[in-house]
Amino acid sequence: MIGPVALNQDLRSLPYVAPRADIERPRLTRHGFASGQPGKSGTSALPHVQSLLEKMLTPIPNMPPPLLIFAGTDRVGSGCECRPPDTNGDVGPNHYVQTVNIGFRVFDKSGNPLTPFTTYDSFFAPLGTGNPCGNNQNGGDPFVFYDQIADRWVVSDLGFDSYPGPGPYYECIGVSQTPDPVVGGWNLYALLVDPVNLDDYPKAALWNNPQPGGAYFFTFDMFNQNGFFVSVKAYALDRGSMLTGGPANAISFEIPGGDPGLGASYRLVAANFRTGSPPPAGRDEMLLAIDSPGSGGVTLTQVKGWKFHVDFGTPANSTLGVGPNHAPNSLITVNGFVDAFDSNFNYLLVPQGGTTQKLDTLGDGIMTPVVYQNRNGTESLWADHTVLLNYPNGPTAVRWYQFDVTGGNFPSTAVQQQDWTNGNDGLWRWMAAIAVDANGNMALGYSVSSGSIFPNISYAGRLASDPPNNLGQGEAVLISGSGYQTSASGRWGDYSMTTLDTDGTSFWHTNEYYATTGSSWNTEVGKFRFPVVRVPPTPRPRPTPPPR
Repeated sequence: MIGPVALNQDLRSLPYVAPRADIERPRLTRHGFASGQPGKSGTSALPHVQSLLEKMLTPIPNMPPPLLIFAGTDRVGSGCECRPPDTNGDVGPNHYVQTVNIGFRVFDKSGNPLTPFTTYDSFFAPLGTGNPCGNNQNGGDPFVFYDQIADRWVVSDLGFDSYPGPGPYYECIGVSQTPDPVVGGWNLYALLVDPVNLDDYPKAALWNNPQPGGAYFFTFDMFNQNGFFVSVKAYALDRGSMLTGGPANAISFEIPGGDPGLGASYRLVAANFRTGSPPPAGRDEMLLAIDSPGSGGVTLTQVKGWKFHVDFGTPANSTLGVGPNHAPNSLITVNGFVDAFDSNFNYLLVPQGGTTQKLDTLGDGIMTPVVYQNRNGTESLWADHTVLLNYPNGPTAVRWYQFDVTGGNFPSTAVQQQDWTNGNDGLWRWMAAIAVDANGNMALGYSVSSGSIFPNISYAGRLASDPPNNLGQGEAVLISGSGYQTSASGRWGDYSMTTLDTDGTSFWHTNEYYATTGSSWNTEVGKFRFPVVRVPPTPRPRPTPPPR
C-alpha cells in the first residue's frame, strides 16, 4: 500500500493529463474472453405484437416523471476511446459526482458542472511515478460513492501499465478530506492488489463495522495474462484511519477459482449501507453472488451469501465465509433463472433498432449496489441481476430480490423477488442498479432495447405498501435513445448506478445511451422520487473517530 499522499489543491486548477487514447480491455468472464459473435436472440420468443392479455397485465404507469435530467460526460468529453463508459455516480448534500472511463466530474445538484472533467491520471499524479496510479497508467473501471456517515467522498479506479502485460495491478483510491470534493482536498492511496493478475471489475461499499471507524470494502475478479479467471479477492480498508489521513490497514482474502468454496461464482458484491438505522454494532459485512455455470441454459436456484468479519486490531481474527475454503455462509433458494449468455458463452444478445449489432448483457453476476437497509428493526438486502427468459431467445429481464437478514443471518429464501418484464412487453431490460428510500420504497434504473427501438434509459419501482413480488408503480423513461451503437464489440455498461439522495426520498440514476448512431456514447443523470411522506431527518454526520 502506498499512501496516504495529500492532494491539497482545487480540482479546477489541476493540470490536465490526457488519458491513454484507448484502454478498452477484452471482455473478461468466468469462461475466458467473451465471444464476439452475434447471439441467437430475436426481439422476443413472443410475437412482436403482444397479446391483449399481456397488455392487461402491464402495470399502470404510476412511476413519477423525472424531476431533473442533465447530460453527463460523453465519450468525446472523456478524451478516451473507451467502450463501455463504466458509468457510475453518487449524490451528497450539495454535489453530484459522476465517474466514467477514465475520470470524473463534479456537478451541483441542479446539473451545473463545478469542475472540468478530471482524469484519474491528473488526480492521482501526487502518488508519484513509482506506481501505475501516479504514473499516468490509470486503467478504468471507475467507482465513486458518498460516505453519508462522515460526509466524505471516495473515488477509485484501476492502475496498471497494460493488459495483457506484466503487472503489477493496483486499485487507486481517493478519500476526500472534507465534504467539498472540489476545494476541500483529498488523501490518495495506491493499493497493490496483485503483482501479475488483473484486478478486474472492482466494486466498493460502505459499512459502519467494525467499530469505531467501520470499513470500506472492495471486491475484485482476478484474471491471468491469458484472460482466464483465477480467483476473487475481497478487501476491507480501515475507514476510520483513512478519514483522518491515516493508513488503510488493508485486510484481504482470496478465493481461488477452482476452490469448492467459490464453486461456479464470481463477481462478489458487498452490501452498502445508505439509509435507515445503521447496521448494529458488531454486524459483519455481507456479500452476494450467483453462479456462472459451465454451459448456457442452466436453470439456477441459488444466491450465495458470505459474511466478512473484520478485526483491524487483530487482523488474524478476520474471516471470510466458512472454513479454509471460504465457503459461503448460506445458499439462499430463489426462483429458477437462467444467466444471460448462450451455449457459446456469447453475451451479445440484446438487439437494437435499426441494426443487427447486439449488445452485451453482462448477465451472469449480481449487479452493484447490493443495498442494506435497517428499517424499524428489520434488516434487508436488496439486489438485482440480469436473466435470460425463454432461453435462448429472450428477452432479458431484471431479476430483483429482497432478503431478510435481521440478526445478521441470511434467510433460506427471499422475502420477495421478480423477473421485471413490464407485463411481458417483449422489450429487453438489463444493466440495472437498485436503491431503496427511507420509506422502504424501491427503484431500479436500467437499460431498455429491442429490435424496434434504440437503447434507452428507464426506471421502475414499487411502494413499500404495494403487493409483494412486483414493481407496482410501473415504468418511466428517463431519456430515449436517438441512435444505436455500431461498435462490433457490443460492449455496454459495464454497470450503471441508482443511489439515494441525502433527503431520504429522491433517487438519482446514471447510465449510458446513444444520442446519435455510432460508437461515441453519451451518459445521462436523472432524479426522481415517489410522492413524499414525512420521513425522519437524515442524521447529521458523526465526528470522525480518532486514529488508533
